[in-house]
Amino acid sequence: MESSADVKLTQYSHGAGCGCKIAPAVLHNMLSGMKTGPVHPTLLVGNDTKDDAAVVDLGDGTGIISTTDFFMPIVDDPHTFGRIAAANAISDIYAMGGTPLVAIAIFGWPIDTLSEEVAGRVLEGGRSICEEAGIPLAGGHSIDCPEPIFGLAVTGRVALDRLQKNAAAKPGDLLFLTKPLGVGIVTTTQKRGDVDPTHLAAAVHSMQSLNSVGADLAALPGVHAMTDVTGFGLMGHLLEMCQGSETRAEVFGDQVSTFDGVPTYHAQGMVPGGTRRNFASYGKHLDLPEGYVRDVLCDPQTSGGLLVAVDPAHADEVKALLAERGMPSEPVGRMLSQEESLQEGPTVAYRGTAS
Repeated sequence: MESSADVKLTQYSHGAGCGCKIAPAVLHNMLSGMKTGPVHPTLLVGNDTKDDAAVVDLGDGTGIISTTDFFMPIVDDPHTFGRIAAANAISDIYAMGGTPLVAIAIFGWPIDTLSEEVAGRVLEGGRSICEEAGIPLAGGHSIDCPEPIFGLAVTGRVALDRLQKNAAAKPGDLLFLTKPLGVGIVTTTQKRGDVDPTHLAAAVHSMQSLNSVGADLAALPGVHAMTDVTGFGLMGHLLEMCQGSETRAEVFGDQVSTFDGVPTYHAQGMVPGGTRRNFASYGKHLDLPEGYVRDVLCDPQTSGGLLVAVDPAHADEVKALLAERGMPSEPVGRMLSQEESLQEGPTVAYRGTAS
């Protein structure tokens, strides 16, 4: 039985992080079999727009946010895995413009293969991120499981006048992304090849970083919509924003940040299977160059950044806030105008430059 001193968690799972999510097209088919339930007047956000979390109106100008997220190891170190999984789950609360209140753990463990010591390190990693978010890890549920799984169910709260939905973007909005892309490519290189330790450290640091800037962005005027970018890649989550908002978008290729080493690793063939599944699911809605560009924009992100749609008149305020936090602060795309959205064409198109 492995101890925390020599364990490599990624050897015990068939998938990695948000890259093990069920493909968008498969998930759509699964959910299409559900009957439409009764209308609940206090449910402000449900699953009809594929948003990040559910929101219930408390009747006092605020809403309760409820979400859950869990996955298999994306890094070898147990403590770091716990931190990444927790940061990823809490991100949904920030993506709705809210603040987290409490979390409970979702934990599956191969008890005959990995020791209790290793399990404790994962849980402590999750607790440490909850502490950074200012919330308790107040319990949870565990099962004996063939592969290690960890995540959280998180409850948060939001002032309803600051609630952010992924389906509220408006034609002409500029799009900002708060973290670089390429997590899937870097971590695939770690698992299959020889990753540069500095490149891996940068990606791991990003995955552990809370998206708490979401609550501050929601307080700014002109921020219309927000979502976090995870396993479906930037294109998958932008498509959900477009479809929910009934508009189209274009992406500025020269403004999309990636982690150092991503072009090199991609040239070595280090492309996660989730990238191919993502494109197979929604590629018919895209107009992207084949190869590197397409793979990066469809790369499954674990604990990725926030995608934010902003009125151009207020873009400078968003830029200033992101720059102050050390985040990418240039627009990565825009929602098309009403006239452009009514024209024939793909839902999301690639544009090499923002100029």
